[in-house]
Amino acid sequence: MNIKCRALLAVAFIILAAIRLQAQPAAGKIDIITANDTIRSLAPFFIPATSLKKGPDSEGFIQRWLLLEPINKSIRSNLVFTDNYLKTQFEINYFPNQFTIVPKDGEKVNVGEQELLWHALESPGFNVKLFRFAYGLKKQTYAVLFWTVTIVNSPREIKNVRLAVGSNGGSVWWLNGNEAVVLDGDRRMVMDDCISTRLTLNKGKNIIRGALINGPGLSDFCVRLLDERGEPIKDITISVK
Repeated sequence: MNIKCRALLAVAFIILAAIRLQAQPAAGKIDIITANDTIRSLAPFFIPATSLKKGPDSEGFIQRWLLLEPINKSIRSNLVFTDNYLKTQFEINYFPNQFTIVPKDGEKVNVGEQELLWHALESPGFNVKLFRFAYGLKKQTYAVLFWTVTIVNSPREIKNVRLAVGSNGGSVWWLNGNEAVVLDGDRRMVMDDCISTRLTLNKGKNIIRGALINGPGLSDFCVRLLDERGEPIKDITISVK
């Protein structure tokens, strides 16, 4: 093998390692339930959202969200996550005005026999750990569907924006009522796993809405907005009302 080939292989291994690291939790922070998890709490994975001005993190990821307690589903295996199955699940009307509502913290909705609450929360990390959200609230953690909403406040109109999403489980995302990104099948969360077509971010309020479904395993997601050059948009603020 000549030197050029060896150099190419080395670069390939570096790229592959970087991709794997994106999909994995940081060392020492593997998200599993252990015997030490005797207190089921949202901390340290979430803190209550405040009314203080808040932008995305240093990489542009949105950390402030309204999360609905998990909707219980009957899922024995992630193998059921075909395109048709996911499309059907995401189009079900689980509660009134689900595609238009901007809920308040503590607001209740009824889904079948479940009475569920909305929670205004912030994630200290770039990804929102839905598994820990459900576990901390002593709710069903597997075979569940989550709904989430956030408000992006933009100081100006921005064209050619892309919504970049990663999710553990299938998910669908809307910007201002229009479907923007669909992540189909059973997948692990990788940042910027799926990126929308070019969109327009309005001056003022913009609503991002998401639904994520998962069977066995962890559930989480990460979302950010990219400009026409592929750079994260940071001069926005995030609110929940």
